Amino acid sequence: MKVSRIIFGFFVIVVFIFVTYAVLRTVPIDNCGENGTGLACLELQPGFSIDYYAENVEGARSMALSPNGTLFVGSRDTGKVYAVLDRNNDSKADDVLVLFEGLDTPNGVAFRNGSLYVAEVSRVIRYDDIEARLEDPPEPVVVNDKFPSDRAHGWKYIKFGPDGKLYVPVGMPCNICNKEGEDERYGTIMRMEPNGSQLEIFARGVRNTVGFDWNPETRELWFTDNGRDWLGDDIPPDELNRAPVQGMHFGFPYCHGGDIPDPVFGKLRNCSEFTPPEVKLGPHVAALGMTFYTGLMFPEEYRNQIFIAEHGSWNRKIPIGYRVSIVRLEGGKPVSYEPFADGWLQGLAAWGRPVDVLVMPDGALLVSDDKNNAIYRISYS
Repeated sequence: MKVSRIIFGFFVIVVFIFVTYAVLRTVPIDNCGENGTGLACLELQPGFSIDYYAENVEGARSMALSPNGTLFVGSRDTGKVYAVLDRNNDSKADDVLVLFEGLDTPNGVAFRNGSLYVAEVSRVIRYDDIEARLEDPPEPVVVNDKFPSDRAHGWKYIKFGPDGKLYVPVGMPCNICNKEGEDERYGTIMRMEPNGSQLEIFARGVRNTVGFDWNPETRELWFTDNGRDWLGDDIPPDELNRAPVQGMHFGFPYCHGGDIPDPVFGKLRNCSEFTPPEVKLGPHVAALGMTFYTGLMFPEEYRNQIFIAEHGSWNRKIPIGYRVSIVRLEGGKPVSYEPFADGWLQGLAAWGRPVDVLVMPDGALLVSDDKNNAIYRISYS
């Protein structure tokens, strides 16, 4: 009799899990595209619309725009860098050119003075006069090859700051570990001159940032940071941080989210020693690219607000993220955090994963997606 009860109980649990999965998987997709995929699935804040800017951009990750309008796009697993061209200026790409193949996780791209900068795992390289040679790209110039070669969190986001320096993060080569006494470069945001000289640490205690931007009003650096895994579904949060000056420490690996001591390393330091996040983002949402909105297309209340691409959770029972969020500021301080464009996640299945966000000269917002191999254009009418 006892064995029968155990078998019956197990059967009930299996049925419950199956029914729950079926409900979560199917209910949200009744009114969107085939098999719950496509632009019809996406919900945006009122007045906004979304369309494809470019398709067939395999593994589209970080984006950089030249003054001439060439959109450069990095990737991670494909090893490719693209040039996306809107030749007739109709807000939709006409060509997607593969500039380079076989690079080592070329996630990060930046553009300055006619040159394209590309971040691989252990080095930053530069392609000069690139727009004149899109069909026949030049050989790269090594800017700096002094970065660690670890694969874990080795992909990089790069961007030039208002000080003219190139900012390059170095992620922690682990889920949770302490490298401060071994190599001070780990868990930092570094910066250097455009020629690769004067490499220095700007911020510490950063587990892995894959997106940052500067407040156009204060010129202060803001960045996303991915929290550690395996502390449960609901902790720690991902973070949105502010670094107004050099030398700040944001807590990793001792403290997470500003007030959660790490179960292993938390006893070594106190959370009060570190700079807490400006916003606690959703737990495990994988907040990546972020940008301050500086365009004129969106209504005034969106000006200088922060858009964040949330790539989506992978180690959470009920997945979250897979969206573009907005953090609203008043007087330079965050007052709200909410979804702006949502629907790449349908139930337990995601058909797209936003990676980066970029403001176009006309004020539209581009969003890259490395799962759907696409770049979207969000506009306001």
